[in-house]
Amino acid sequence: MTDTTRRAFVLGPGQGRSIDMGTFQMSVKATADETGTAFSMLEATEPAGFGPPMHIHHDADEAFYVLGGEYFIFLEDRETLCPAGSFIYIPAGVRHGFRVGSVPSRKLNLYSPAAMVGYFDELAAAFAAPNADPAHLDEIAARFGMEIVGPVPEGYL
Repeated sequence: MTDTTRRAFVLGPGQGRSIDMGTFQMSVKATADETGTAFSMLEATEPAGFGPPMHIHHDADEAFYVLGGEYFIFLEDRETLCPAGSFIYIPAGVRHGFRVGSVPSRKLNLYSPAAMVGYFDELAAAFAAPNADPAHLDEIAARFGMEIVGPVPEGYL
């Protein structure tokens, strides 16, 4: 049986809804509505040295595919350098984070089942407001099944 709420689609290079994260851009490639909640996909172009705090996704697996540059991926207590062409899979419940290497880098993020697009939309809005409140950022994360568990480990270089 075919799910009639979904449809095939193609995005060309540079297409997708943009999310302005302040210091970098994300592009939405696929949403829960478009994939019947199977997955969501975003592309991120991030500045050298950027990295979120260590966190856990409680309701979705996450995968990265490095398109350009390099990332240091932190999985639990392990650190791995991931140059262009690397693939990283992180099951729900695994503590993780990343740090962009010494050059601006680009990656695809896939979440299954579909997740996190709304998180990045709300985070972008919070960053655009003057004096973003860290407690509000934690509330946004919690609403989207994400738990902040600490900073990216020091000494990653």
